[in-house]
Amino acid sequence: DTLPDLVLVDINIPDLDGYEVTLRLRGMPALQEIPIVAITAEGDRDSTLAVGCDGFIAKPIDAAHFAETIEQFLRGHRESAEDGSDRLLRERTQKIVERLEKKIVELSHTNRRLEDIARLRREFLQNVSHELATPMTPVVGYLRLLLNEELGPLTDLQRKCLGSIETSTQRLRAVVDTLLDASSLETGRMHYYTRPYDFRDIATKAIDQIRAKLDERDVTFIERVPEEPMPAQGDPDKLLRAMAHVLDNASKFTPTGGEVAVEVRPDGDGHLLFAVADSGPGVRPEHIARIMEPFYQVDGSVTRDHGGVGLGLAFARRVTEALGGGIEISSPPAREVAKRQLPGTLVELRVGRVPERPETQA
Repeated sequence: DTLPDLVLVDINIPDLDGYEVTLRLRGMPALQEIPIVAITAEGDRDSTLAVGCDGFIAKPIDAAHFAETIEQFLRGHRESAEDGSDRLLRERTQKIVERLEKKIVELSHTNRRLEDIARLRREFLQNVSHELATPMTPVVGYLRLLLNEELGPLTDLQRKCLGSIETSTQRLRAVVDTLLDASSLETGRMHYYTRPYDFRDIATKAIDQIRAKLDERDVTFIERVPEEPMPAQGDPDKLLRAMAHVLDNASKFTPTGGEVAVEVRPDGDGHLLFAVADSGPGVRPEHIARIMEPFYQVDGSVTRDHGGVGLGLAFARRVTEALGGGIEISSPPAREVAKRQLPGTLVELRVGRVPERPETQA
């Protein structure tokens, strides 16, 4: 077959890694002597040379001089070929090795910096979460005493003021809980306190927590929860937070006037199911796996409008896996929930009735 005189590689090819393409081309014996020219942005130039490109053409391309530039590369290649291919191959190989060694050193320094940043973030989350959590306990306790009139009767105005304080305290408590969750996810350790509980009762509590928020936005809420108890063994507090995170996500992404459906039932093989579907915009396939990673968010505008730091689904996955189950996400929903086929996203949490995991998971 006829070999090309020159290869042009666009480093930013959609859905393709231009660096990987260049490395593969350089690995082909037949193309060892063929010049490869990268079309790239200014910031990528060192990387293009490191992977074996002979030169680059900067974006945006100057159409008036493009042909002349290509001719210069070809002329240089023809002149070089006359000097002996073996020597050129050795020189080119040495240059590539030197560039790669330089890149390895740079990447090593960058990796150490990233490790330091990750360590500082873990320490910050641990310190801040515990510093906030400690004073919250007496605040919540005394507020409850006041609202229960255990410290004396309240006037209507006092009760109204305390109600506003309680609402704000609950929001702050949610922030503290999120920070504690983040700390647990960052350190990779989460403590589980196993005891008997009613899966149905925990699901009902999670639903009750989100109901008012959905009513405020005129979101139709459909639920299908059995009347009979669903006994299980595990950590109900962690499970409640996992369910609440999933419901909160559905609430955030469901538009005003939309729908959220919840279904609770046994799922066979000793598992219990908590499924939530919504009528939101859904999640693109390439994001589904990543939205279960800590701090990953598809749409930052939702965070600005409704809060959140991208921890909910990561926390839910960690908890359900520790309780002998897991999490599945499909968009659009793979099946009906509470006899409703909604167009957005379906999140299914499963836990085992009696998980086999230890109480503390590393």
